[in-house]
Amino acid sequence: MDNLSDTLKKLKITAVDRTEDSLEGCLDCLLQALAQNKFMRIPCVDAGLISPLVQLLNSKDQEVLLQTGRALGNICYDSHEGRSAVDQAGGAQIVIDRLRSLCSITDPANEKLLTVFCGMLMNYSNENDSLQAQLINMGVIPTLVKLLGIHCQNAALTEMCLVAFGNLAELESSKEQFASTNIAEELVKLFKKQIEHDKREMIFEVLAPLAENDAIKLQLVEAGLVECLLEIVQQKVDSDKEDDITELKTGSDLMVLLLLGDESMQKLFEGGKGSVFQRVLSWIPSNNHQLQLAGALAIANFARNDGNCIHMVDNGIVEKLMDLLDRHVEDGNVTVQHAALSALRNLAIPVINKAKMLSAGVTETVLKFLKSEMPPVQFKLLGTLRMLIDAQAEAAEQLGKNVKLVERLVEWCEAKDHAGVMGESNRLLSALIRHSKSKDVIKTIVQSGGIKHLVTMATSEHVIMQNEALVALALIAALELGTAEKDLESAKLVQILHRLLADERSAPEIKYNSMVLICALMGSESLHKEVQDLAFLDVVSKLRSHENKSVAQQASLTEQRLTVES
Repeated sequence: MDNLSDTLKKLKITAVDRTEDSLEGCLDCLLQALAQNKFMRIPCVDAGLISPLVQLLNSKDQEVLLQTGRALGNICYDSHEGRSAVDQAGGAQIVIDRLRSLCSITDPANEKLLTVFCGMLMNYSNENDSLQAQLINMGVIPTLVKLLGIHCQNAALTEMCLVAFGNLAELESSKEQFASTNIAEELVKLFKKQIEHDKREMIFEVLAPLAENDAIKLQLVEAGLVECLLEIVQQKVDSDKEDDITELKTGSDLMVLLLLGDESMQKLFEGGKGSVFQRVLSWIPSNNHQLQLAGALAIANFARNDGNCIHMVDNGIVEKLMDLLDRHVEDGNVTVQHAALSALRNLAIPVINKAKMLSAGVTETVLKFLKSEMPPVQFKLLGTLRMLIDAQAEAAEQLGKNVKLVERLVEWCEAKDHAGVMGESNRLLSALIRHSKSKDVIKTIVQSGGIKHLVTMATSEHVIMQNEALVALALIAALELGTAEKDLESAKLVQILHRLLADERSAPEIKYNSMVLICALMGSESLHKEVQDLAFLDVVSKLRSHENKSVAQQASLTEQRLTVES
């Protein structure tokens, strides 16, 4: 190894003192051969050969450039020391500049050189975020996009560009630069020409991370990607070949991703009359689970504004989703269940849709999944029911008296491993009381052991949940205090209310509703005694000077009530 190092040092001197291009080529061929062996990479770096080698990138001899690019690419391959040395010598910037200056020349020899330079940059930055970010700052993205546009007939160079795009697109910082180029147009143009599965997959791997950016989503839609994807779905839907099944999934998943952008989604919706929207609707009754899933997810994405939701409900989408769910009740596909419930939840958000969906029998369909043991399905089921009963007193009362539902909610309120399910269960329990204002609903919840969960909910880190709990508890105290008295005591409600009022961090609405609840609890002898024992007067009197007028006024009223009944 010592002899090798001596030889490399001599080669360095030769490189620095070179006078003939043939000598340069000889040196580079030797270095390239050495660098191909992974054990030789570090000795090349240690011998100080990288800086003179980088200088050879300024040569006018194409063969010298080719061998230099290969040598540097090999030295950088999976070698931190090699990459660092190339970085310090400014190699990456020189290569990008050479790419920029040579990219318009389309002869085969030049394209071979461009391919080697692209490969060198990939080896230099592969799986290294900081070096990839460096290349982005040097302007590599517009250069590579231009390369792709000019040399799209060259398979090797095109493939190298796609690999580079796939790596760079994973960085969030790249998206803005990609969006400023015509990458969408070039990729769609390239995609349309591809017949082979592997080539399409390579383009998909670039499209997926790029399509996470809303601006690029719209560019891809405008470039005609959606039409390509719909064609793939049509071609592959009945095939049982593994490659075709993979492509169907990738294509339909990408279609759904494009709909996550507000502008791209609205462009494809076209007032509910767009051909894309109509094609997506036809996926829902399909017998293919992947298409059912993509169709339901697409509807959920289209249902992100009131206008779209109202149009879809008026045009029968709810019935299609209910039919789909009915097909997946027994041993159904969990992802399809989750997607269809997501769509129904979104559709139920506009006030005008709630009564229509209730009369269509959505709650009955949703309740069929009450026995599900899958947290994602449970979560969406709960959210759908909560949206449906918002300000719908009759529906809230009907559900609130459903013992099986309430018992399941109480069970899920203890699902500590699934915070989303636990939170939604608490919120639905509270909503049943708040929207029904029904004594029967309160009795059902008390008998099912739900009171302690509402009291715990009042201590949530989320203000909206605290508030919903306090309003529900105030209704319980006003309508069925005798029934709930013991449960409120054992859940230590009074102590919690004292803590909420004394805590300076409590939001104004929390303080306000806590005082309203305190007044409502005075009708219970045992709870009244707890209030007196905790000296609430001291805490409440301080709130009379609160900056929030509603809190200050309620503090005065509560103080009077406490004083009279002390």
